[in-house]
Amino acid sequence: MVPDILPYAVVSAGYAALTLHFWNTRWRAPAAEAPSGRAPGLSAPERAALAAVLALHGWLLYADLLLAPELHFGFAPALSITLWLGVAIYWVESLFLHLDGFEPLILPLAALVVPLPAAFPGRAVIQHAGNPELLLHIAFGMLASGVLIIAILHVALMVFLERQLHRPGSAALKQLTAFPPLLTLERLLFRMIAVAFGLFTLTLGVGIAFSESIYGRAFRFDHKTLFSVLAWITLAILLFGRHAWGWRGRTALRWVMAGFLFVMLAYVGKSLVLEVILGRG
Repeated sequence: MVPDILPYAVVSAGYAALTLHFWNTRWRAPAAEAPSGRAPGLSAPERAALAAVLALHGWLLYADLLLAPELHFGFAPALSITLWLGVAIYWVESLFLHLDGFEPLILPLAALVVPLPAAFPGRAVIQHAGNPELLLHIAFGMLASGVLIIAILHVALMVFLERQLHRPGSAALKQLTAFPPLLTLERLLFRMIAVAFGLFTLTLGVGIAFSESIYGRAFRFDHKTLFSVLAWITLAILLFGRHAWGWRGRTALRWVMAGFLFVMLAYVGKSLVLEVILGRG
């Protein structure tokens, strides 16, 4: 049964409206033209509006995934959870740090993926009552994916800002004061990569230790395990490269994106092929 599209459309429209607002106030207008008296970071109304949309999005996910008698999971719910976690992590981060400029990068992605579960709810994979190991395994994997999305946005913004600093005549230079300092972004980036690495370690550990309970069979090395291990190795190499050779900027961007690609292939790839290309939703 296809869910009612209206709640998904409302949440998507909320993210889209916030995207437009933050684009106009953070990216489009030069810093000199910003509303007078506006302090760095989210204002109270902006924070409340984003929290409201996040809460509605979270309720949709809760209703679709946990209130149903069966756990339906596929590429669309995986993407929706990942973006919800990404926006939620940004919201929490912004309580403590000046992160202006991230909003127009992540909110459009959230607006795009929110309606997907209405069309592609996924397949019933297992009766999830009494199976906390499965939910824990999925939770660690999705949390790691959400952290990686924020890490990708961090490094993409760093690359953009670095390029503008090397273009003295660029009009975008006038706006750089609206963004966090590069050193702040760099510290946050590798802190998040370390957190994602830890979460992937837990994901693999739970999957291996409780394979019999989660999948109904002893541990088996399949496509999901392969790509999860590749994501783990990619992040480990990036952290080592940062420590040993000072990797940053575009090098970090390539490694973070490679790690995220492996994660998406592990959690989304097979179900995307089955549900969309082969029509076996």
